[in-house]
Amino acid sequence: MYLYLLIVLGLFAFGDFCGVISKAKLSSVFVALMLFLIGFLTGVIPPDIIRRANLTEISKIATAFVVFNMGTSVNLSEMKREWRIVVMTVFSMIVAVGAVCCVIPFIGREAAFVSIPIINGGIVATQIMTEAAMKKGYIMAAALGTIVFAVQKFVGTIPASRCGLSEAKKLVTEFRDNQSKGINLLDDNANNAFDKPKKVKFYQKYEKYYTNYMTLGIVAVFAYQASLIQSWTGISISIWCLLLGMLVNQLGLVPPRLLDAGKSSGLFMVATFCALIPSLAEIKITDMLELGVQTTLVFSAALIGVFVALYFLPAWKFIGSRNLTIGIAMSQLLGFPATYLIVNEVAVAVGETDDEKNYIIKKLTPAFVISGFVSVTTISVLAAGIFAALL
Repeated sequence: MYLYLLIVLGLFAFGDFCGVISKAKLSSVFVALMLFLIGFLTGVIPPDIIRRANLTEISKIATAFVVFNMGTSVNLSEMKREWRIVVMTVFSMIVAVGAVCCVIPFIGREAAFVSIPIINGGIVATQIMTEAAMKKGYIMAAALGTIVFAVQKFVGTIPASRCGLSEAKKLVTEFRDNQSKGINLLDDNANNAFDKPKKVKFYQKYEKYYTNYMTLGIVAVFAYQASLIQSWTGISISIWCLLLGMLVNQLGLVPPRLLDAGKSSGLFMVATFCALIPSLAEIKITDMLELGVQTTLVFSAALIGVFVALYFLPAWKFIGSRNLTIGIAMSQLLGFPATYLIVNEVAVAVGETDDEKNYIIKKLTPAFVISGFVSVTTISVLAAGIFAALL
């Protein structure tokens, strides 16, 4: 057991190492999943390695915990302030859905339905869709979903970075022009909202009680409640976990990212990833060409649809910038922290002074980060619950 556990965790650790040393230019998820795939195809790694590592059972419960944790990170007040970004994010997701549906005649209904929430989201949507596909016997569709998840950051990073760079250059010009006139665009003193006393939230008042075991107990309570609601309504437990997490966050009952506060999010994220691995074990070398063509078609359709609808057609005027609009749309392929890293890389590349860098970060962060939270953290989970039921 410990040998197989070492192999599983070692491959994920090596993926993280590659991600850090390449400054996120090489996706850690892509490295890890591709190493698993190569291991399965060559017979070096046994196809039931997750079972042999005794990770099967914890991977089954991880999704509910991770989704509730994601829900506690959603700041509804911030989304309300940046409502234009939220609307554009939702619109870009709808465009991507429609575009992928257009290739159903070429890749099949099941493959398209599995891919759609993954294009819109991240690990949780992938886990929900691959698990649903595996249960219904759509092995190739499940494998496609895992591969789409593995390469989506590569696909999204290039247009997001280029559009971010173009927008940053405009922002620097704007900042310098105003600075020459004696106007400091970083001065927020005019915003009196920061001067207003903030109400102490419940979790802040009783912070000392949110221990490691307490946080796990709280998540377990709401995961159980979500399972009961699922049994009553037939609607996916993931949707209810997300909504309950958002509710308790809005009421100030628990800290944001509750599992992080309990120092246990890492274990559950690994367990969630482990739920994807079995689908890769089903791939044969003869399937690679078909999966490669399907993956290319899925991303080509999504990118073409997004650029036509949001760059060439006048929808971008809702935000006021073509580059920013594409950045918002690409965030559904990236999610946090990739979106935040791109903003910081762009700021360092374009800004020549600390003030210029800070101004770029200030202007780009809401668009990139909030759109990532709206798509990957929130709506993609809802979409996965819906499309899993449609399979």
